[in-house]
Amino acid sequence: MLILGIDTSGKAASVALCRDNMVLGEVFVNSGITHSQTLMPAIDSLLTLCQVKIEDVELLACSQGPGSFTGLRIGASIAKGLAFAKKLKIVPVCSLQALAFNVAYFDGVVVPVMDARRGEVYGAIYYHEECLLDAGLYQIEQLLDMAKSHNKPILLVGDGANVEGYNIASPQNLLQRASSLALLASKNAYSAVNSQDFELKYIRQSQAEREAQGK
Repeated sequence: MLILGIDTSGKAASVALCRDNMVLGEVFVNSGITHSQTLMPAIDSLLTLCQVKIEDVELLACSQGPGSFTGLRIGASIAKGLAFAKKLKIVPVCSLQALAFNVAYFDGVVVPVMDARRGEVYGAIYYHEECLLDAGLYQIEQLLDMAKSHNKPILLVGDGANVEGYNIASPQNLLQRASSLALLASKNAYSAVNSQDFELKYIRQSQAEREAQGK
């Protein structure tokens, strides 16, 4: 099955094509240019380089959050548009799970952390592919204390992984990669939904929503 993965949950935007548990190609952009400018050209370039057409894609995978509100919406709008136009389904993938999958080889506790601002991070805890702590909003110290309670080596991954005294993933594995997202989707194709049923999971309310409620 040919899967197109789309991840715009963080600072970097990436798209990848995977088939039968093999990565055919990936475009990763972390240049500071907005995702709205890079995403469609990245998809077009990826399809051209892999010599496939969008009609050849059989399934889409898209990050459903948590992460950047604007980034997630851009990725979701492109995925939903392609899914509707091409009659494809979308596999929703947790951005933190995909981050942890970047370093699935690590024999210890993996802690994906994304900067959520206001002194907090989006985080979770994984051991290999087993989720030990669900995605949530945490203080980094609180999250690391829970990770240490498992008495295993700890590896941090994500743009919030700037904590001294801990092992941090190498630069090529540090940020979200659509290849990890697409490979996870291939294992969870049964969870695919129609475009209208794909929903984002922000965890935290947007600034506009908080201001509207007087927070």
